Amino acid sequence: MSEPSAFSAPAFPSFREALRFWCKLGWISFGGPAGQIAIMHQELVERRRWLSESHFLHALNFCMLLPGPEAQQLATYLGWRLHGARGGIAAGTLFVLPSVFILMGLSWLYMAGGHVSWIAGMFYGLMPAVIVIVISAVKRIGSKTLHSPSLWGLAVGAFVGIYFFHVSFLVIILGAACVGYLGGRWFPTQFPSGKGHGKSSAGQLPSVVLPPVQAASLVRTLKVSALCLTLWWAPVLAAGVCLGWQSIFVQQGMFFSKTAWVTIGGAYAVLPYVSQMAVEHYGWLTQRQMMAGLGLAESTPGPLIMVLQFVGFVAAWQDCGQLQALAAAVLGGLITTWVTFLPSFLMVFLGAPHVEGLRARPLLAAMLTAISAAVVGVILNLGVKFAEHSLFTGEHGLDGFVAIVGLGALVAMERFKVGVIPLLGGCALLGVIWKCLA
Repeated sequence: MSEPSAFSAPAFPSFREALRFWCKLGWISFGGPAGQIAIMHQELVERRRWLSESHFLHALNFCMLLPGPEAQQLATYLGWRLHGARGGIAAGTLFVLPSVFILMGLSWLYMAGGHVSWIAGMFYGLMPAVIVIVISAVKRIGSKTLHSPSLWGLAVGAFVGIYFFHVSFLVIILGAACVGYLGGRWFPTQFPSGKGHGKSSAGQLPSVVLPPVQAASLVRTLKVSALCLTLWWAPVLAAGVCLGWQSIFVQQGMFFSKTAWVTIGGAYAVLPYVSQMAVEHYGWLTQRQMMAGLGLAESTPGPLIMVLQFVGFVAAWQDCGQLQALAAAVLGGLITTWVTFLPSFLMVFLGAPHVEGLRARPLLAAMLTAISAAVVGVILNLGVKFAEHSLFTGEHGLDGFVAIVGLGALVAMERFKVGVIPLLGGCALLGVIWKCLA
Protein backbone atom coordinates (compact mmCIF):
# COMPACT_ATOMS: atom_id res chain seq x y z
CA MET A 1 0.00 0.00 0.00
CA SER A 2 1.37 3.42 -0.93
CA GLU A 3 1.83 5.94 1.86
CA PRO A 4 -0.54 8.92 1.81
CA SER A 5 1.02 12.22 0.76
CA ALA A 6 2.15 14.46 3.58
CA PHE A 7 -0.42 17.24 3.49
CA SER A 8 -3.48 15.80 1.76
CA ALA A 9 -6.18 13.59 3.24
CA PRO A 10 -5.74 9.94 2.18
CA ALA A 11 -8.30 8.23 0.00
CA PHE A 12 -10.98 6.32 1.88
CA PRO A 13 -9.78 2.68 2.23
CA SER A 14 -11.68 -0.05 0.42
CA PHE A 15 -13.08 -2.94 2.41
CA ARG A 16 -10.52 -5.28 0.82
CA GLU A 17 -7.70 -2.95 1.80
CA ALA A 18 -8.95 -2.82 5.39
CA LEU A 19 -9.42 -6.59 5.40
CA ARG A 20 -5.75 -7.08 4.57
CA PHE A 21 -4.79 -4.93 7.54
CA TRP A 22 -7.10 -6.75 9.97
CA CYS A 23 -5.66 -10.09 8.78
CA LYS A 24 -2.15 -8.82 9.41
CA LEU A 25 -3.08 -7.41 12.82
CA GLY A 26 -4.32 -10.78 14.06
CA TRP A 27 -0.89 -12.31 13.50
CA ILE A 28 1.26 -9.52 14.95
CA SER A 29 -0.84 -8.51 17.97
CA PHE A 30 1.64 -9.51 20.66
CA GLY A 31 2.40 -7.50 23.77
CA GLY A 32 -0.96 -7.54 25.55
CA PRO A 33 -3.57 -4.76 25.31
CA ALA A 34 -1.02 -1.93 25.53
CA GLY A 35 1.07 -3.35 22.69
CA GLN A 36 -1.97 -4.17 20.56
CA ILE A 37 -3.45 -0.69 21.00
CA ALA A 38 -0.06 0.85 20.17
CA ILE A 39 0.11 -1.17 16.93
CA MET A 40 -3.35 -0.01 15.88
CA HIS A 41 -2.50 3.61 16.71
CA GLN A 42 0.75 3.49 14.76
CA GLU A 43 -0.82 1.85 11.71
CA LEU A 44 -4.25 3.49 11.57
CA VAL A 45 -3.53 6.99 12.90
CA GLU A 46 0.12 7.73 12.20
CA ARG A 47 0.93 5.73 9.06
CA ARG A 48 -2.29 5.22 7.11
CA ARG A 49 -4.27 8.13 8.63
CA TRP A 50 -7.57 6.30 8.35
CA LEU A 51 -8.58 7.88 11.70
CA SER A 52 -7.72 11.07 13.50
CA GLU A 53 -5.90 11.07 16.83
CA SER A 54 -8.90 12.45 18.70
CA HIS A 55 -11.29 9.93 17.16
CA PHE A 56 -8.97 7.04 18.03
CA LEU A 57 -8.66 8.15 21.67
CA HIS A 58 -12.38 8.75 21.93
CA ALA A 59 -13.05 5.23 20.65
CA LEU A 60 -10.50 3.82 23.10
CA ASN A 61 -12.13 5.57 26.04
CA PHE A 62 -15.46 4.04 25.00
CA CYS A 63 -13.98 0.53 24.83
CA MET A 64 -12.31 0.94 28.21
CA LEU A 65 -15.76 1.43 29.77
CA LEU A 66 -16.93 -1.96 28.49
CA PRO A 67 -16.32 -5.33 30.12
CA GLY A 68 -14.26 -7.56 27.89
CA PRO A 69 -10.95 -7.37 25.97
CA GLU A 70 -10.55 -3.68 25.17
CA ALA A 71 -8.07 -4.14 22.28
CA GLN A 72 -10.38 -6.56 20.46
CA GLN A 73 -13.33 -4.27 21.10
CA LEU A 74 -11.35 -1.31 19.80
CA ALA A 75 -10.56 -3.20 16.58
CA THR A 76 -14.25 -4.09 16.27
CA TYR A 77 -15.37 -0.51 16.73
CA LEU A 78 -12.78 0.90 14.31
CA GLY A 79 -13.75 -1.69 11.70
CA TRP A 80 -17.40 -0.71 12.18
CA ARG A 81 -16.58 2.98 11.90
CA LEU A 82 -14.83 2.43 8.59
CA HIS A 83 -17.09 -0.12 6.90
CA GLY A 84 -20.15 -0.66 9.03
CA ALA A 85 -21.25 -4.03 10.41
CA ARG A 86 -19.19 -6.13 8.00
CA GLY A 87 -16.09 -4.11 8.90
CA GLY A 88 -16.68 -4.57 12.63
CA ILE A 89 -17.28 -8.31 12.27
CA ALA A 90 -14.18 -8.74 10.11
CA ALA A 91 -11.91 -6.70 12.39
CA GLY A 92 -13.11 -8.26 15.64
CA THR A 93 -13.02 -11.81 14.30
CA LEU A 94 -9.64 -11.60 12.58
CA PHE A 95 -8.12 -10.07 15.71
CA VAL A 96 -8.89 -13.31 17.56
CA LEU A 97 -8.84 -16.04 14.89
CA PRO A 98 -5.06 -16.71 14.63
CA SER A 99 -4.77 -17.19 18.39
CA VAL A 100 -7.74 -19.60 18.35
CA PHE A 101 -5.89 -22.00 16.05
CA ILE A 102 -2.46 -21.53 17.63
CA LEU A 103 -3.70 -21.99 21.20
CA MET A 104 -5.82 -24.98 20.19
CA GLY A 105 -2.71 -26.71 18.86
CA LEU A 106 -0.67 -25.83 21.94
CA SER A 107 -3.47 -27.03 24.22
CA TRP A 108 -3.55 -30.38 22.43
CA LEU A 109 0.25 -30.63 22.75
CA TYR A 110 -0.05 -29.95 26.48
CA MET A 111 -2.72 -32.61 27.09
CA ALA A 112 -1.55 -35.29 24.68
CA GLY A 113 2.19 -34.93 25.25
CA GLY A 114 2.27 -34.22 28.96
CA HIS A 115 4.09 -37.49 29.69
CA VAL A 116 6.89 -36.88 27.17
CA SER A 117 9.84 -35.59 29.15
CA TRP A 118 10.77 -32.61 26.97
CA ILE A 119 7.16 -31.46 26.68
CA ALA A 120 6.64 -31.85 30.41
CA GLY A 121 9.87 -29.92 30.95
CA MET A 122 8.71 -27.10 28.69
CA PHE A 123 5.54 -26.58 30.71
CA TYR A 124 7.44 -27.04 33.98
CA GLY A 125 9.73 -24.20 32.94
CA LEU A 126 6.77 -21.95 32.19
CA MET A 127 5.65 -21.97 35.83
CA PRO A 128 8.28 -19.56 37.24
CA ALA A 129 7.82 -17.32 34.19
CA VAL A 130 4.08 -17.09 34.84
CA ILE A 131 4.66 -16.12 38.48
CA VAL A 132 7.00 -13.32 37.40
CA ILE A 133 4.60 -12.10 34.69
CA VAL A 134 1.77 -11.83 37.23
CA ILE A 135 4.05 -9.99 39.70
CA SER A 136 4.99 -7.59 36.92
CA ALA A 137 1.31 -7.06 36.11
CA VAL A 138 0.59 -6.19 39.77
CA LYS A 139 3.42 -3.66 39.75
CA ARG A 140 2.47 -2.15 36.39
CA ILE A 141 -1.25 -1.85 37.08
CA GLY A 142 -0.70 -0.70 40.65
CA SER A 143 1.65 2.10 39.60
CA LYS A 144 -1.00 3.42 37.23
CA THR A 145 -3.91 3.03 39.64
CA LEU A 146 -3.02 3.47 43.32
CA HIS A 147 -2.70 7.25 43.59
CA SER A 148 -4.38 7.86 46.97
CA PRO A 149 -4.65 6.22 50.41
CA SER A 150 -8.24 5.19 49.69
CA LEU A 151 -7.19 3.32 46.56
CA TRP A 152 -4.39 1.58 48.44
CA GLY A 153 -6.94 0.61 51.08
CA LEU A 154 -9.24 -0.86 48.43
CA ALA A 155 -6.38 -2.91 46.96
CA VAL A 156 -5.35 -4.26 50.37
CA GLY A 157 -8.96 -4.96 51.33
CA ALA A 158 -9.59 -6.82 48.08
CA PHE A 159 -6.51 -9.00 48.63
CA VAL A 160 -7.41 -9.79 52.24
CA GLY A 161 -11.03 -10.52 51.31
CA ILE A 162 -10.33 -12.92 48.46
CA TYR A 163 -7.20 -14.60 49.88
CA PHE A 164 -8.09 -15.08 53.53
CA PHE A 165 -11.88 -15.05 53.49
CA HIS A 166 -12.55 -16.38 49.95
CA VAL A 167 -14.91 -13.52 49.13
CA SER A 168 -16.29 -13.84 45.61
CA PHE A 169 -14.64 -11.78 42.90
CA LEU A 170 -18.07 -10.45 41.89
CA VAL A 171 -18.77 -9.23 45.43
CA ILE A 172 -15.41 -7.45 45.52
CA ILE A 173 -16.01 -5.72 42.17
CA LEU A 174 -19.54 -4.63 43.12
CA GLY A 175 -18.33 -3.41 46.50
CA ALA A 176 -15.50 -1.42 44.90
CA ALA A 177 -17.96 0.15 42.44
CA CYS A 178 -20.19 1.27 45.34
CA VAL A 179 -17.20 2.69 47.22
CA GLY A 180 -16.10 4.51 44.07
CA TYR A 181 -19.55 5.98 43.53
CA LEU A 182 -19.86 7.25 47.10
CA GLY A 183 -16.25 8.36 47.24
CA GLY A 184 -16.59 10.19 43.92
CA ARG A 185 -19.48 12.19 45.38
CA TRP A 186 -18.01 12.97 48.80
CA PHE A 187 -14.21 12.64 48.42
CA PRO A 188 -13.42 13.13 44.73
CA THR A 189 -9.72 13.79 45.32
CA GLN A 190 -9.36 10.26 46.73
CA PHE A 191 -10.61 8.73 43.47
CA PRO A 192 -8.73 10.49 40.67
CA SER A 193 -9.50 9.17 37.21
CA GLY A 194 -6.65 7.69 35.19
CA LYS A 195 -4.97 9.58 32.42
CA GLY A 196 -5.83 8.94 28.82
CA HIS A 197 -3.76 6.86 26.45
CA GLY A 198 -1.64 9.58 24.96
CA LYS A 199 -2.32 13.11 23.81
CA SER A 200 -3.91 14.50 20.73
CA SER A 201 -1.47 16.16 18.39
CA ALA A 202 -2.29 19.75 17.55
CA GLY A 203 -0.36 19.61 14.27
CA GLN A 204 -1.73 16.30 13.08
CA LEU A 205 -1.87 15.70 9.34
CA PRO A 206 -5.31 15.36 7.74
CA SER A 207 -6.95 11.95 7.99
CA VAL A 208 -9.59 10.11 5.99
CA VAL A 209 -13.01 11.78 5.89
CA LEU A 210 -15.26 9.24 7.58
CA PRO A 211 -18.90 8.64 6.60
CA PRO A 212 -21.64 9.88 8.94
CA VAL A 213 -22.31 7.74 12.00
CA GLN A 214 -25.38 5.53 11.71
CA ALA A 215 -28.03 6.95 13.99
CA ALA A 216 -29.19 4.91 16.98
CA SER A 217 -32.82 3.82 16.93
CA LEU A 218 -35.07 1.40 18.75
CA VAL A 219 -35.43 -0.75 15.62
CA ARG A 220 -31.67 -0.99 15.18
CA THR A 221 -31.17 -1.80 18.87
CA LEU A 222 -33.75 -4.61 18.73
CA LYS A 223 -32.30 -6.06 15.52
CA VAL A 224 -28.71 -6.04 16.83
CA SER A 225 -29.78 -7.49 20.18
CA ALA A 226 -31.91 -10.24 18.63
CA LEU A 227 -29.20 -11.29 16.17
CA CYS A 228 -26.32 -11.26 18.65
CA LEU A 229 -28.29 -13.00 21.40
CA THR A 230 -29.42 -15.71 18.98
CA LEU A 231 -25.85 -16.31 17.77
CA TRP A 232 -24.55 -16.16 21.33
CA TRP A 233 -26.82 -18.84 22.81
CA ALA A 234 -27.36 -21.10 19.78
CA PRO A 235 -24.25 -23.30 20.38
CA VAL A 236 -25.06 -23.63 24.10
CA LEU A 237 -28.65 -24.66 23.40
CA ALA A 238 -27.50 -27.08 20.68
CA ALA A 239 -25.05 -28.67 23.14
CA GLY A 240 -27.82 -29.05 25.69
CA VAL A 241 -30.18 -30.71 23.18
CA CYS A 242 -27.54 -33.05 21.71
CA LEU A 243 -25.32 -33.80 24.72
CA GLY A 244 -27.54 -33.19 27.74
CA TRP A 245 -28.33 -30.15 29.84
CA GLN A 246 -25.98 -31.34 32.59
CA SER A 247 -23.03 -31.73 30.21
CA ILE A 248 -19.86 -29.77 30.77
CA PHE A 249 -20.45 -27.86 27.52
CA VAL A 250 -23.63 -26.27 28.85
CA GLN A 251 -21.86 -25.50 32.13
CA GLN A 252 -19.05 -23.84 30.20
CA GLY A 253 -21.45 -21.87 28.05
CA MET A 254 -23.27 -20.55 31.10
CA PHE A 255 -20.18 -19.83 33.19
CA PHE A 256 -18.09 -18.12 30.52
CA SER A 257 -21.09 -16.09 29.34
CA LYS A 258 -21.26 -14.67 32.85
CA THR A 259 -17.49 -14.18 32.90
CA ALA A 260 -17.68 -12.07 29.72
CA TRP A 261 -19.63 -9.43 31.64
CA VAL A 262 -17.20 -9.07 34.55
CA THR A 263 -13.89 -8.64 32.71
CA ILE A 264 -13.57 -4.98 33.73
CA GLY A 265 -9.89 -4.19 34.16
CA GLY A 266 -8.51 -6.60 31.59
CA ALA A 267 -7.78 -10.31 31.47
CA TYR A 268 -5.68 -10.28 34.64
CA ALA A 269 -8.69 -8.98 36.54
CA VAL A 270 -10.92 -11.91 35.61
CA LEU A 271 -8.29 -14.66 35.85
CA PRO A 272 -8.58 -14.92 39.65
CA TYR A 273 -12.34 -15.35 39.29
CA VAL A 274 -11.92 -18.01 36.62
CA SER A 275 -9.25 -19.73 38.69
CA GLN A 276 -11.42 -19.60 41.80
CA MET A 277 -14.42 -21.11 40.01
CA ALA A 278 -12.81 -23.48 37.50
CA VAL A 279 -10.23 -24.89 39.94
CA GLU A 280 -11.91 -24.72 43.34
CA HIS A 281 -15.65 -24.76 42.59
CA TYR A 282 -16.09 -26.86 39.44
CA GLY A 283 -12.81 -28.84 39.70
CA TRP A 284 -12.34 -28.64 35.92
CA LEU A 285 -8.55 -28.34 36.09
CA THR A 286 -5.70 -27.89 38.56
CA GLN A 287 -3.89 -24.72 39.55
CA ARG A 288 -0.80 -25.90 37.67
CA GLN A 289 -2.82 -26.45 34.53
CA MET A 290 -4.21 -22.94 34.95
CA MET A 291 -0.67 -21.58 35.11
CA ALA A 292 0.33 -23.50 31.99
CA GLY A 293 -2.63 -22.02 30.15
CA LEU A 294 -1.65 -18.50 31.12
CA GLY A 295 1.88 -19.13 29.89
CA LEU A 296 0.60 -20.40 26.55
CA ALA A 297 -1.82 -17.49 26.15
CA GLU A 298 0.99 -15.02 26.87
CA SER A 299 3.08 -16.55 24.07
CA THR A 300 0.45 -16.29 21.33
CA PRO A 301 -0.89 -13.26 19.44
CA GLY A 302 -4.32 -11.93 20.29
CA PRO A 303 -5.95 -11.00 23.60
CA LEU A 304 -4.74 -12.62 26.81
CA ILE A 305 -8.34 -13.55 27.62
CA MET A 306 -7.76 -16.41 25.17
CA VAL A 307 -6.52 -18.31 28.22
CA LEU A 308 -10.20 -19.09 28.77
CA GLN A 309 -10.15 -21.22 25.61
CA PHE A 310 -7.40 -23.30 27.21
CA VAL A 311 -9.53 -23.70 30.33
CA GLY A 312 -12.50 -24.85 28.23
CA PHE A 313 -10.28 -27.22 26.22
CA VAL A 314 -8.66 -28.87 29.26
CA ALA A 315 -11.92 -29.07 31.22
CA ALA A 316 -13.73 -30.87 28.39
CA TRP A 317 -10.75 -33.17 27.70
CA GLN A 318 -10.87 -34.36 31.31
CA ASP A 319 -14.67 -34.67 31.38
CA CYS A 320 -15.44 -35.75 27.83
CA GLY A 321 -18.60 -37.75 28.57
CA GLN A 322 -19.74 -39.73 25.53
CA LEU A 323 -17.32 -38.01 23.16
CA GLN A 324 -13.69 -38.75 22.46
CA ALA A 325 -11.31 -36.63 24.52
CA LEU A 326 -9.97 -34.55 21.64
CA ALA A 327 -13.39 -33.95 20.08
CA ALA A 328 -14.80 -32.90 23.45
CA ALA A 329 -11.82 -30.64 24.11
CA VAL A 330 -12.11 -28.87 20.76
CA LEU A 331 -15.85 -28.39 21.30
CA GLY A 332 -15.29 -27.11 24.83
CA GLY A 333 -12.60 -24.70 23.68
CA LEU A 334 -14.71 -23.36 20.82
CA ILE A 335 -17.85 -22.89 22.94
CA THR A 336 -15.79 -21.08 25.56
CA THR A 337 -14.25 -18.77 22.95
CA TRP A 338 -17.61 -18.16 21.29
CA VAL A 339 -19.46 -17.07 24.44
CA THR A 340 -16.45 -15.05 25.59
CA PHE A 341 -16.33 -12.82 22.51
CA LEU A 342 -19.94 -12.68 21.26
CA PRO A 343 -20.93 -10.30 24.10
CA SER A 344 -18.14 -7.95 23.01
CA PHE A 345 -19.66 -7.63 19.54
CA LEU A 346 -23.07 -7.02 21.09
CA MET A 347 -21.80 -4.28 23.39
CA VAL A 348 -19.74 -2.55 20.70
CA PHE A 349 -22.49 -2.60 18.07
CA LEU A 350 -25.10 -1.35 20.54
CA GLY A 351 -22.89 1.42 21.91
CA ALA A 352 -21.09 2.46 18.73
CA PRO A 353 -23.66 5.06 17.54
CA HIS A 354 -23.40 6.79 20.92
CA VAL A 355 -19.59 7.12 20.96
CA GLU A 356 -19.55 10.50 19.29
CA GLY A 357 -21.64 11.96 22.12
CA LEU A 358 -19.74 10.26 24.93
CA ARG A 359 -18.20 12.68 27.40
CA ALA A 360 -16.34 12.25 30.65
CA ARG A 361 -18.60 11.43 33.57
CA PRO A 362 -16.85 12.04 36.91
CA LEU A 363 -18.85 9.52 38.97
CA LEU A 364 -18.41 6.79 36.37
CA ALA A 365 -14.69 7.54 36.24
CA ALA A 366 -14.50 7.30 40.04
CA MET A 367 -16.27 3.92 40.00
CA LEU A 368 -13.88 2.57 37.36
CA THR A 369 -10.90 3.89 39.32
CA ALA A 370 -12.11 2.11 42.47
CA ILE A 371 -12.67 -1.13 40.55
CA SER A 372 -9.16 -0.89 39.08
CA ALA A 373 -7.71 -0.45 42.58
CA ALA A 374 -9.55 -3.53 43.86
CA VAL A 375 -8.35 -5.45 40.80
CA VAL A 376 -4.73 -4.86 41.91
CA GLY A 377 -5.42 -6.77 45.12
CA VAL A 378 -7.25 -9.51 43.23
CA ILE A 379 -4.33 -9.98 40.82
CA LEU A 380 -1.91 -10.09 43.76
CA ASN A 381 -4.01 -12.94 45.16
CA LEU A 382 -3.61 -14.77 41.85
CA GLY A 383 0.16 -14.34 41.96
CA VAL A 384 0.41 -15.55 45.55
CA LYS A 385 -1.68 -18.64 44.82
CA PHE A 386 0.33 -19.43 41.69
CA ALA A 387 3.55 -19.08 43.71
CA GLU A 388 2.26 -21.33 46.49
CA HIS A 389 1.29 -24.12 44.10
CA SER A 390 4.57 -23.86 42.18
CA LEU A 391 7.12 -23.36 44.94
CA PHE A 392 5.70 -25.80 47.47
CA THR A 393 4.83 -29.21 46.07
CA GLY A 394 3.78 -30.87 49.32
CA GLU A 395 5.83 -34.05 49.34
CA HIS A 396 9.11 -32.37 48.37
CA GLY A 397 8.77 -29.00 50.11
CA LEU A 398 10.34 -26.04 48.33
CA ASP A 399 10.92 -26.54 44.59
CA GLY A 400 14.46 -25.20 44.10
CA PHE A 401 14.24 -25.08 40.29
CA VAL A 402 11.11 -22.91 40.30
CA ALA A 403 12.56 -20.64 43.01
CA ILE A 404 15.90 -20.06 41.29
CA VAL A 405 14.55 -19.70 37.75
CA GLY A 406 11.73 -17.47 39.02
CA LEU A 407 14.22 -15.17 40.76
CA GLY A 408 16.35 -15.02 37.61
CA ALA A 409 13.29 -14.31 35.48
CA LEU A 410 12.23 -11.50 37.83
CA VAL A 411 15.65 -9.86 37.54
CA ALA A 412 15.61 -10.31 33.76
CA MET A 413 12.20 -8.69 33.38
CA GLU A 414 12.50 -5.87 35.92
CA ARG A 415 16.20 -5.03 35.70
CA PHE A 416 17.05 -5.82 32.08
CA LYS A 417 13.56 -5.29 30.59
CA VAL A 418 13.45 -8.68 28.85
CA GLY A 419 10.21 -9.08 26.90
CA VAL A 420 7.49 -11.60 27.68
CA ILE A 421 8.13 -13.85 24.66
CA PRO A 422 11.94 -14.21 25.24
CA LEU A 423 11.27 -14.73 28.96
CA LEU A 424 8.77 -17.53 28.32
CA GLY A 425 11.04 -19.13 25.72
CA GLY A 426 14.10 -19.02 27.98
CA CYS A 427 12.27 -20.47 30.98
CA ALA A 428 10.69 -23.21 28.84
CA LEU A 429 14.14 -24.14 27.49
CA LEU A 430 15.57 -24.33 31.01
CA GLY A 431 12.66 -26.57 31.99
CA VAL A 432 13.36 -28.94 29.07
CA ILE A 433 17.06 -29.13 30.00
CA TRP A 434 16.24 -29.75 33.66
CA LYS A 435 13.74 -32.53 32.96
CA CYS A 436 15.96 -34.25 30.40
CA LEU A 437 18.94 -34.22 32.76
CA ALA A 438 16.96 -35.27 35.83
